[in-house]
Amino acid sequence: MIMVKPVRLALLGCGTVGAEVVRLLHEQAADLTARVGAPIEIAGIAVRRMGRDRGPLPVDPALFTTDALGLVKRDDVDVVVEVVGGIEPARTWLVEALRSGKSAVTANKALLAEDGGALHDAAAEGRADLYYEASVAGAIPLLRPLRESLHGDRITRVTGIVNGTTNFILSAMDATGAGFTEALEEATELGYAEADPTADVEGFDAAAKAAILASLAFHSRVTAADVHREGITEVTAADVASAKAMGCTIKLLCIASRGPDSTGADSVSVRVHPAMIPRTHPLASVGDAFNAVFVEAEAAGQLMFYGRGAGGSPTASAVLGDIVAVARNRLSGVRAPSESVYADLPVRPMGEAVTRYHISLDVADRAGVLATVAGVFAKHDVSIATVRQSGRADDASLVVVTHGAPEAALAATVEQLRGLDIVRSIASVLRVEGGA
Repeated sequence: MIMVKPVRLALLGCGTVGAEVVRLLHEQAADLTARVGAPIEIAGIAVRRMGRDRGPLPVDPALFTTDALGLVKRDDVDVVVEVVGGIEPARTWLVEALRSGKSAVTANKALLAEDGGALHDAAAEGRADLYYEASVAGAIPLLRPLRESLHGDRITRVTGIVNGTTNFILSAMDATGAGFTEALEEATELGYAEADPTADVEGFDAAAKAAILASLAFHSRVTAADVHREGITEVTAADVASAKAMGCTIKLLCIASRGPDSTGADSVSVRVHPAMIPRTHPLASVGDAFNAVFVEAEAAGQLMFYGRGAGGSPTASAVLGDIVAVARNRLSGVRAPSESVYADLPVRPMGEAVTRYHISLDVADRAGVLATVAGVFAKHDVSIATVRQSGRADDASLVVVTHGAPEAALAATVEQLRGLDIVRSIASVLRVEGGA
């Protein structure tokens, strides 16, 4: 019987995800050996604090160390798995591993979105694999289809719900009529929201994932700084009720599209913001803390990927899938497809993005109001799709839904409306997606 040398891992981080990776490696050891063609062994586990209670883990305590860089540099390590998060020192560890020829698996969306180029360059220099399926949508197999399965197609648009916390909050607001604060409190009590939910509710988490998706879909390097970002903290119960009246629901969407800029040149638009979508849209039924991504391609048409986008087990599942892939590549002496950035497309300014608006105005109850408001839209060449007028006296209001127009024109329209003496206030402004 031929003895095959084990593939040895350095695991950086042993929190919720890291601990689950350890458990799955132990529980599925026989199956993983059969799939890879060699045993997978943990060479060491780097942690910040040695004394932390991590529960019963099926590993020798002697494997734990606080010297992550030393572990990465060890000659007996083949693959480095990083589940710590943050920019530094994770970037230093991964660049060191990749440059030295060690394959790397990471779930670090923040690092990939800020400086993924440095990791890809290091992987090219060391002729090593860099896998990061777990960085965007947990257990959902999404990045590999974009990078490999759809590589022969031209992707035109990616629209997704990629943050479970905000999706839970907005779903709760839609189901119960609660306000944002009440829904956030429920999400926190149930463990869907962190003690500090800023990264989620302000859209930072979704923006990082949008950058990664756009980079893969459009063969261009896109960073988080390129993504227009708005959170959900300003979404009100009244907005949700208004969406319902239109047959819509509100979701925090990441939207990446490919198309011409103002000069006609090919470019990409990447944005994250709350938006109304028709209840008939496939993403409208994605509730609770689930994620889903809707991909549109020229030949394949419309594809949707759906599942649990976060949590220890789903994320560990994606990490394990990447470990199997890089381990098999090492045994076969091959590399995965390298970074594809041949298109090198520029990112369009948000002002050039074509969107639709839903605008709710509190207005004076007098003759000529509607004509004056319509004149402002016409001045900025924004076409009105529908107008709904209701109430009298101090309760008079107008709800205007536009056709698609450049974001800059819509923003200028709203700004001029604010200055009209007949407009007491602008109650809300929301974008509308997924319709004509």
